[in-house]
Amino acid sequence: MTNNSTDHYSKFLFIWFGQFISIIGSGLTIFSLGVYVYQQTGTASSYVFILMCAFLPPFLLKPYGGILADRYDRRLMMVFGDSGSTLGLLFIFVMMLKGNIELWQIYLGIAISSIFSAFQEPAYKALITDLLPENQYAKASGLVQLASSAQYLISPFLAGIILTIMDIKFVFLIDVTTFLIASSIVIWIRNTLGRTQITKSEQNNLADLREGIQEFSKNRGVVNLIITIMLVLFFVGLLQSLIIPMLLNLTTVKAAGITQSICASGILIGSLFIGVFGSKNKHVKTLSISLFMSGLFFANLGLSTNIAFVTLAGFMFFATLPFINTSLEVLIRKNIDNSKQGRVWSIISMITYLGYIIAYAVAGFLADKIFNPLLEPEGLLSETAGSIIGVGEGRGIALMFIISGLMISVVALLIWQNKRIKQLEDFEGKGGELSQNRYYVET
Repeated sequence: MTNNSTDHYSKFLFIWFGQFISIIGSGLTIFSLGVYVYQQTGTASSYVFILMCAFLPPFLLKPYGGILADRYDRRLMMVFGDSGSTLGLLFIFVMMLKGNIELWQIYLGIAISSIFSAFQEPAYKALITDLLPENQYAKASGLVQLASSAQYLISPFLAGIILTIMDIKFVFLIDVTTFLIASSIVIWIRNTLGRTQITKSEQNNLADLREGIQEFSKNRGVVNLIITIMLVLFFVGLLQSLIIPMLLNLTTVKAAGITQSICASGILIGSLFIGVFGSKNKHVKTLSISLFMSGLFFANLGLSTNIAFVTLAGFMFFATLPFINTSLEVLIRKNIDNSKQGRVWSIISMITYLGYIIAYAVAGFLADKIFNPLLEPEGLLSETAGSIIGVGEGRGIALMFIISGLMISVVALLIWQNKRIKQLEDFEGKGGELSQNRYYVET
């Protein structure tokens, strides 16, 4: 490893740490607001709508955010995204200070904050390719996933403690502080490395977007992989949107936070392993096996009302995610031209987010109107499926988890049989060869 690559890796670690802190703050907000809204309304739909407000604006705006990430300094785009996200949080804080905050005000504040993440995330993903050589992609991906896991590993536990000693409104001030810390670190790194050398594009936004779509679509293996993952994320979206309502029907708020934190520690273990040791070259094989196992563990989340069993299943499910995500990221990074990665990542995010958006749109309805009624004491499935997984509040959600997990395992088998996806490893190197010439120290 050269001195220059070592120096850039250390700079990446500083940026990563800032994002790590920021993600913890965001996790505090989402968990606290989710519990608050669910306790106020008692319906899964009201809880799920928080997630919809958090995901829908980035889903719609990320293609434009990717264009800007390729046109302008990606570090400035990260600062813009992180700083702008504080506006929605401050709005909720002010409304709570006035008293009698309404649900629509909470949803609006979350939506405002999430709009800016559409500009931050594509820039962050592309910045990794800018700073690091190809042989460090897997380690960086592992560390990024480690930071992402903080939203589930650290935040629920901290939120449970914070909410017992202070009012929920102060959670938003903590989140604002973490965004400002992340922005300050990126600004410092930018001043240290110097300005970014950028080739100004004469194309308009539509032309840039069209070029990104062409770069994405010309590799059929990448297209097949992303569409398949979109289907997987539909089922994962059901888990993400309904896990807290299911847990709150099994245990207390504090215990639900502890359970979620323990489950997410699986991501910590997997991410640390990849961050320290990297990953092998058999990325398609790793992806298929990890995805198949994750589906089985996902299904086990719904089999029992025993909180210890649920926690163990959740831990094992989360432990597989870093291997899945790392395999995906490495396969994509090495098959996409770096000069277009901002646009391509935004397109990929938009396609995969579609799985989440559809899940969030239907999860509340499926839980409240279809599956939970089926497993009420007098429900149609109370004497069949109910005899195995139990009946009562939240057991319909458990049945949804069993079905979703089994479907993910089926998708894993389809990936293993897809020849175009297997060929992605044969073409590795296209994107990485162009990844080292974007930054220079201005003299």
